[in-house]
Amino acid sequence: MRLILLSGIAALTAACTPPPTGPVTPPATTLPFFGDGYRAEGDQCRRLGESPETANFLDHTADLVGCPEDMENLGVFVTDTGANEVFRQDGYVVYSVPTGI
Repeated sequence: MRLILLSGIAALTAACTPPPTGPVTPPATTLPFFGDGYRAEGDQCRRLGESPETANFLDHTADLVGCPEDMENLGVFVTDTGANEVFRQDGYVVYSVPTGI
């Protein structure tokens, strides 16, 4: 009985622990990101350059853009830009976004 009571107290204590604060570290990736946000500075999505992972998807009529899989407004991004998902890697969704050329 004592063990059950102690495990219950431990579970309640863990549930009351505040979430960690501070900057969120993005997942490690080999994707060749560049720039400081896609569409606007500071956006979570960023353009991608050439690498073995992206070479088959680069196109002069579209930007290759990577966004975090858990980005809150991912659906809005897709709708607003006409983005087409091309692959997922390291916690990112990679899109081909038409440039309107």
